Amino acid sequence: MIKIYHNSRCKKSRAGLSFLLEKTKDFETIEYLKTGIKEEELKQIFKLLNKKPEEMIRKQEQIFKEIYKRKSFSDDEWLKIISENPTLLNRPIIIKDNKAVWGDPAENINHLF
Repeated sequence: MIKIYHNSRCKKSRAGLSFLLEKTKDFETIEYLKTGIKEEELKQIFKLLNKKPEEMIRKQEQIFKEIYKRKSFSDDEWLKIISENPTLLNRPIIIKDNKAVWGDPAENINHLF
């Protein structure tokens, strides 16, 4: 099953969703800003992406600039921070089987097909 972690207000996320729709209609859309995202789920996502949590932070977000910029956190601390502030997560993230990609640019999604 394919999953896309999506924010409908984000231009890049909408582009990723559109690109994915060109490939398949068989996927689950997770609007994580509405449903929330747990630390354990994030941990699995980052493992599939082969990235550390800090690598997937949206540094242009106001909350990052005001609270987290120029501070150092462990991976577990970042998981908690992202779970509590999901707007900090880069998107879209697409998972298929045991692979995941960050869909920015949307063409990255091709790596799953």
